[in-house]
Amino acid sequence: MSTPQIVVHRDKELMAQAAAARLITKIVDAQAARGSASVVLTGGRNGNGLLAALAAAPARDAVDWSRLDLWWGDERFLPEGDPERNATQAREALLDAVDLDPARVHYMPAADGKHDDADAAAEVYAAELAAAARPEDHGPVPSFDVLLLGVGPDTHVASLFPELPGVRETERTVVGVHGAPKPPPTRVSLTLPAIRAAREVWLLAAGEDKANAVAMALSGAGEIQTPAAGAYGRQRTLWLLDAPAAAQLPRGLYPPASP
Repeated sequence: MSTPQIVVHRDKELMAQAAAARLITKIVDAQAARGSASVVLTGGRNGNGLLAALAAAPARDAVDWSRLDLWWGDERFLPEGDPERNATQAREALLDAVDLDPARVHYMPAADGKHDDADAAAEVYAAELAAAARPEDHGPVPSFDVLLLGVGPDTHVASLFPELPGVRETERTVVGVHGAPKPPPTRVSLTLPAIRAAREVWLLAAGEDKANAVAMALSGAGEIQTPAAGAYGRQRTLWLLDAPAAAQLPRGLYPPASP
């Protein structure tokens, strides 16, 4: 378990731009060291904001996109191409604009008739993760270089919501989620054990509506009631915030906001 590091930026736009710059550097470094890199994407306004900032960054061309594996932390169990799917939004924000290897873009299954339900889709994705894991990895998932997570106002991450069965899972790497408190109610999500296999976990939060969730997650709260508190990387856990999202944190907990 790594100790959380907190970086606060003036506003959400600057946070997205800085996070995109960090991600470019991390991918380039991983590709230089190991020949390839792997990133787990997140949806929502902050995840998509990061991808849009990455698309607009001139330094994006430093990445060899053909040697990048992309995974998802969660997905809405909707038909392929549905505008509410995280994959659809990611393609619009960035993926359609870069030269990815389609075989290395690992979409979570859609509700397209090939999979009976979200539980079956979760099993399919877990098998794909296991097939990509190497002997030196930590369990039946790859050692992701960076796993991105948005933090919800209720402290949920991926589609792990407070008190629901998914956040209590200790063995499976992917679960079907039913009865989620925000639409759509049916989803597929990585579990906390899968998230914790990542080398680095970056949690993104911007806006006043996230301030209480951020404060709770960083106050030592339990992960069942506060899922974001249970999300951390093996080597690094990075909280990337804007000033409104950090408003309830003690001032001494992080450096002054960047200009």
